[in-house]
Amino acid sequence: METVGTPDVLCHQNMDQMLQKRGWWRNHEDNMRTLFLLFLGQVLSFGMAMMSFTASLVAAEGVDAPLTLSFFSYLALTLVYGSIMLYRSKKLLVPWYWYVLLGFVDVHGNYLVNKAYEFSSITSVTILDCWTIAWVILLTWIFLGTKYSWWQFFGVAICLAGLGLVLLSDAHEGGEGGSKPLLGDVLVVAGTIFFALSNVGEEFCVKKKDRVEVVAMIGLFGMLLSAIEIVVLERKILESVTWSSEIMTAFAGYAASSFMFYTLVPFVLKMGGSTLFNLSLLTSNMWAVAIIIFFYKQKVTFFPIFIFIFTPCNFF
Repeated sequence: METVGTPDVLCHQNMDQMLQKRGWWRNHEDNMRTLFLLFLGQVLSFGMAMMSFTASLVAAEGVDAPLTLSFFSYLALTLVYGSIMLYRSKKLLVPWYWYVLLGFVDVHGNYLVNKAYEFSSITSVTILDCWTIAWVILLTWIFLGTKYSWWQFFGVAICLAGLGLVLLSDAHEGGEGGSKPLLGDVLVVAGTIFFALSNVGEEFCVKKKDRVEVVAMIGLFGMLLSAIEIVVLERKILESVTWSSEIMTAFAGYAASSFMFYTLVPFVLKMGGSTLFNLSLLTSNMWAVAIIIFFYKQKVTFFPIFIFIFTPCNFF
């Protein structure tokens, strides 16, 4: 004889089925969000590789103007996102002096790293740029209260030890990777401190306030600070430059790739935070190695290959 379920039993069964469907849908949404975040991270990584590539082209043409290189990026951000801000006609959600500070650290981070291309190879600069991850983890742990396990700190220590091998490699090469590779490496490491401050500050702003405002203000104050320093430091250099089509193309390429980079950064920072953002940029090393092999016809030394293989593994 077939047993018919009571209304209470059937109700519980229906509820269980609904909860299972909701759980599956939530897991599906989480998976799609993670995949989308990984995709955005790789687009950013590609943009960063293009920035490195075009900056190295400018340095190879003998143009010592890292501030001017960044100026056009900030100008593009100001024109696009500043126009949106004017259209909205809203008051700033963050006091302007905090944006001045954020623009200051961002400008000088770009200056130091772009300056490094004059002395070191694109491989060393791109790989050593990963020092930003260590500083970001330290800053978010201290100021934002982000929790990390001891294994993650151990991974950072291994990563820093490995990146130190790049410094030893460049010191041993004695100029094969650039005119003064060790000086270039020091400039990159110093630049990563500024980048880490910029990333953490921007993460705090985009999670609490408006993304468009953050990008617009970084562009505005970055442009103003760059213009002031260009007059003092690079005016004579720019007057002596012979502006060829190759140089102008490199400048335009840097401006376009950095505009894409700064546009997408707030989305990744809001969805995943500074640490995941910088971890996503680790794959830019792959593009740097590809550029060296196919464009510069350079050989990749043992130490960069070692770091390229093992650095990402230390964070997962």
